[in-house]
Amino acid sequence: MHGEFLLTLLHAATNTHILHFRTRSYAEHMALGAFYEALPDLVDTLTESIQGLTGELVEFPADYYAPADTALQELEELQEYVKENRDTLPKDSEIQNIVDEIADLINTTLYKLRFLR
Repeated sequence: MHGEFLLTLLHAATNTHILHFRTRSYAEHMALGAFYEALPDLVDTLTESIQGLTGELVEFPADYYAPADTALQELEELQEYVKENRDTLPKDSEIQNIVDEIADLINTTLYKLRFLR
């Protein structure tokens, strides 16, 4: 259960890295670079915290989803996914605080993609 959420975030890092290579916009290139560099560390922290809390290793599915057509679409879909699925994770404040940091990273990256060109 937790593995799907975490793997979606890890795929988002890979997908935004791919989109980072595809863009012709310097501002988008920089925003995506900052995003895919920061997200894996947050996912690592979240995974280790969940495993420490539950005393169980997370099982990850073998699924992969390809990047969206645009960076904006990729981040908007990720934003919605996190909002809709964060309640599948433990409700403990330390876990939800890390999810808040991930949501903040998504939100600030969306700001950069929408308004900084």
